[in-house]
Amino acid sequence: MMLKIGDKVEVLDDVLSGTITAINGNTVTIETDEGFDLDFNANELVKTGSKSINQDAFKLASINEILSEKTEKKRRNTQKIKPKERYQPKLEVDLHLHKLIDNERGMSNFDKLNLQLDTARRQLEFAIKKRIQKVVFIHGIGEGVLKMELETLFSRYDNIKYYDADYKKYGLGATEVYIYQNA
Repeated sequence: MMLKIGDKVEVLDDVLSGTITAINGNTVTIETDEGFDLDFNANELVKTGSKSINQDAFKLASINEILSEKTEKKRRNTQKIKPKERYQPKLEVDLHLHKLIDNERGMSNFDKLNLQLDTARRQLEFAIKKRIQKVVFIHGIGEGVLKMELETLFSRYDNIKYYDADYKKYGLGATEVYIYQNA
């Protein structure tokens, strides 16, 4: 099947149709009914009104079968929650300074660290009060000072355990805290 400029065509894998405006090798430019110029491979197009499509791409398929597939109602995908994701942390606390304050100018390293630790302590107390079981504290990698201080803070609580957070999601720069809920 030969395509030429001026032919009316439809796109096989999409609900698009238009008129051929240019052909460059195997690349065909069509102007859609909405006025957009789009490029396609010649084997992705079918001439409107012809009985069969490009024989190289699809043997013995008829246009009507393909057009009916395009208009067929697609089954709606329901969003499934994977078992792993069901138990993902409910609260994330990013302790990077640029997330906590607008401007850190004039602050000493001690002040910055205390701000981060106070934020972590407040968020941890909030999680305990609101009965949130898992919290991820994103601290970054850096020199490890904040991570060590967070571990010291977490070790003061009897009802929590802490460990490195999911590596795929956070890399090495986060600690996950599990809070045991009493009655």
